[in-house]
Amino acid sequence: MRAARLLFVAPRRVEVGPVDLPEPGPGELLVRTSFSGISTGTELLAYRGLLDPDLPLDERLGALGGTFRYPFAYGYSCVGTVERGGGALAPGTTVFAFHPHQDRFVVAEDDVVALSPGTDPRVATLFPSVETALQLSLDAGQVAHETVVVLGLGVVGLLTALLLQRGGATVLAADPQGERRALARSLGVPAVAPGELPARIPVGGVPLLLELSGNPAALAGALDLLAHEGTALVGSWYGRQDVALPLGGPFHRRRLTIRSSQVSTIPAALAGRWDHARRRAAAAALLDVLPLAGLATTEFAFADAARAYAALDQQAAGVLHVALRYQ
Repeated sequence: MRAARLLFVAPRRVEVGPVDLPEPGPGELLVRTSFSGISTGTELLAYRGLLDPDLPLDERLGALGGTFRYPFAYGYSCVGTVERGGGALAPGTTVFAFHPHQDRFVVAEDDVVALSPGTDPRVATLFPSVETALQLSLDAGQVAHETVVVLGLGVVGLLTALLLQRGGATVLAADPQGERRALARSLGVPAVAPGELPARIPVGGVPLLLELSGNPAALAGALDLLAHEGTALVGSWYGRQDVALPLGGPFHRRRLTIRSSQVSTIPAALAGRWDHARRRAAAAALLDVLPLAGLATTEFAFADAARAYAALDQQAAGVLHVALRYQ
């Protein structure tokens, strides 16, 4: 069998080309893709050429072997329909899979997430962002009755803010783009321009801020917002971009903490209660609870993938999350 897949061939250059497709073996599924989502985090860094070429794509996901050395296939958000399978998932079942952009693919049945009947497949391409936001909210810890600052109102920032609110936090978010602030406010998340934050936070600062903007300069200007012994939780991945931080007297004297969050692993502190299966099940349930339709703003035909990446790279007006359409 043959399939069509997307390849990253050079910085800011992608192409669609053929790939051989194996016959599905025992415990495997043949899936025809309906939509695949483009990540504005890791994937956009890969598109821009801002990742170490020798970095493994993702050791945890079986479909992502190799490194970021060109050419490579990447992506991890495919939603499609089972065409062939001999296990519990019958043909016609809608599933999510962590797989690069490809119109048909073979995947282990244990590696897919069966979606509820009626779930919008384009909206379901937000599943990885929901799971990432869920992990960020877990890493944030106890937030009830606390004011928490969220920097960056892309998809992950918006979803994290909504989940922190569900956990009882008073969230104040910031983003330099007015249309993103307006979208956040329409979803019930107070949002201001970054420069307005100092005047809006409680006297003495906040115990927690989450840096989710992807901007290497954002964290440096935000540390002053933290209270004594406050924590900056960094979900942004900056790739090979340098990050300069003011770690002089105030940082030490106020005993501040800078901590990273990453969705690939379950932190040791949570491992007794959470594993990947539980987190994925919880994220799947949230697909039908969170207001995702307003975030899945844009779609392009798979054949027009180059235009889709350019729109995200250039932060085109109205474009927040892009899904590639296959049918």
